[in-house]
Amino acid sequence: MSGKPYVLDDQIGFVLRRVTQRHLAIFADAIPEITTTQFAALAKLSELGPLSQNHLGRVTAMDAATIKGVVDRLRRQGLVQTSADPDDRRRLTVRLTPQGERLIERAKPVAQAISASTVAPLGEDEQRLLMSLLLKLT
Repeated sequence: MSGKPYVLDDQIGFVLRRVTQRHLAIFADAIPEITTTQFAALAKLSELGPLSQNHLGRVTAMDAATIKGVVDRLRRQGLVQTSADPDDRRRLTVRLTPQGERLIERAKPVAQAISASTVAPLGEDEQRLLMSLLLKLT
């Protein structure tokens, strides 16, 4: 154990949480109709097409309980529809509705601007370096 005192402001988890809070606030102001987790689900469905709920959870880094809640809320908003997989009735397939497709297409460029705003205090080289370093941690 090092002799260095524990200072919360110097801890990576605390700093990442503060950055996440800043990003979430920027996102909520720009796209108030959905959350970042709902956006992630819609974006992946837009990118990959219909997916099983389980697969959608994996590709969006959400556990089974979280993705179930996200899909349920998106379904209630009319942004996705679900159906039983004809080959495996236990598997739920999730797909965008036309309303979901319109929302995600409108939101994608806004989300890119949100990402740019989140890292705006950094220069371009710093932005690329930050992303590269963060990806190494995933």
